[in-house]
Amino acid sequence: MSISAQNPDISGDRQSGQDVRTQNVVACQAISNIVKTSLGPVGLDKMLVDDIGDVTITNDGATILRMLEVEHPAAKVLVELAELQDREVGDGTTSVVIVAAELLKRANDLVRNKIHPTSIISGYRLAMREACKYIDEKLVTKVEKLGRVPLINCAKTSMSSKLISGDSDFFANLVVDAVLSVKMTNQRGEIKYPIKGINILKAHGQSARDSYLLKGYALNTGRAAQGMPLRVSPAKIACLDFNLQKTKMQLGVQVVVNDPRELEKIRQREADMTKERIEKLLKAGANVILTTKGIDDMALKYFVEAGAIAVRRVRKDDMRHVAKATGATLVTTFADMEGEETFDPAHLGSADEVVEERIADDDVVLIKGTKTSSAVSLILRGANDYMLDEMERALHDSLCIVKRTLESNAVVAGGGAVESALSVYLEHLATTLGSREQLAIAEFAEALLVIPKVLAVNAAKDATELVAKLRAYHHTAQTKADKKHFSSMGLDLVNGIVRNNLEAGVIEPAMSKVKIIQFATEAAITILRIDDMIKLVKEDGQGDE
Repeated sequence: MSISAQNPDISGDRQSGQDVRTQNVVACQAISNIVKTSLGPVGLDKMLVDDIGDVTITNDGATILRMLEVEHPAAKVLVELAELQDREVGDGTTSVVIVAAELLKRANDLVRNKIHPTSIISGYRLAMREACKYIDEKLVTKVEKLGRVPLINCAKTSMSSKLISGDSDFFANLVVDAVLSVKMTNQRGEIKYPIKGINILKAHGQSARDSYLLKGYALNTGRAAQGMPLRVSPAKIACLDFNLQKTKMQLGVQVVVNDPRELEKIRQREADMTKERIEKLLKAGANVILTTKGIDDMALKYFVEAGAIAVRRVRKDDMRHVAKATGATLVTTFADMEGEETFDPAHLGSADEVVEERIADDDVVLIKGTKTSSAVSLILRGANDYMLDEMERALHDSLCIVKRTLESNAVVAGGGAVESALSVYLEHLATTLGSREQLAIAEFAEALLVIPKVLAVNAAKDATELVAKLRAYHHTAQTKADKKHFSSMGLDLVNGIVRNNLEAGVIEPAMSKVKIIQFATEAAITILRIDDMIKLVKEDGQGDE
């Protein structure tokens, strides 16, 4: 009897202890192996074909993992981790997954050697705090009043692993110009660079080097009718979120008509209501009307006569950005408190001019000289869709990196420099501790070396030798006071040598590195904590009741 009491009857299968850990670690290793080869300036791309046959060719860790549709619960943690890194920093998604998987693998080995997971977790936590502190105190280079050069170098480092690395000089300048032109100061007096104000439009044709930056926000739709003027200046912009079509009766409203002549009046009134709305708009002084819904031909006639530009079916996101940039208010209905229909001229936004231009084969409406914040558009040109999509992803990463650099004003050397320095430092730290965490911290230090190793392997160089040299440099930097400058030694993967990456211009924002270490440790700890997995089975026969 006692045996059945021990194992409560679970409608599902239960695994516990070492099995689960091993399984989780294997799943995470598998995920990390997928993105491993795409790390670094010589990383390779992945080609993903989804269930309907769409092809994506990408090098961006977050994109690869998002498209994989991972089933395993522990591996899902890593996928979410990459997305979190993408949201928070924008770049470094691949590194974060690799570091997390490596930490897990090491932790699993420790557990096998009879060290309790709790000790490992506290060791990892301690190591993470120390690592972040060390980055802030010793490895960071403050860039006060950033010139253009560090910014361009950051952008180039971020692009180096992507498709556009060949033209990185050209694109880095584009990115830096774009970020600098959306600079704004918020109410609290902080200087912010809202990346969302940069609209990226993709147009086929010409080569990647023909991409350019447009001052002004570009809407990827043309004017609603041919009779409208091509440019309006100065522009008063109304942003609407409803239909400017013949007003139809609501569903379920019944009108009983005795006299057939009344029908004509009803029709007439329906047409007049739209006309009145448009007249209200035009009377308020609007000469550019953007709506997310439709405008029918009858309504277009009035706009053409008034010499206004109307654009229909504008994307909601675009609408929000235009409203923000021009100081307009999105109007969802004309009805006011009294039940009358009015339009307040205060809802209008203003811009210097609105023009329609032809870019490639598409008509694009440009809003230039917006009132509140400056909006810019990047027009990307390229041979085919895959290339344009990948360019957009690469530029998004670079824009985020430049923004982070500008907001945090601190950079570190790239190319495995930070990881090697931390590894040497943490190993030394582990030997000074007399507690259980010592082993966990030593393993954490080893795990960080995975980044320079993978970088070297991807570049077809001798990883063991390069990493050994790199560690020797960093050890010297940390022990001898006159050799401090060695702390920014990193790998040069083109020539397969160790060099000073700060001077070579391979730099990244310090915040990106700190976040990578924090997020990776948190994810590893989350998965390491699990020692029991119960998979419930769907019970049959429940649905009938």
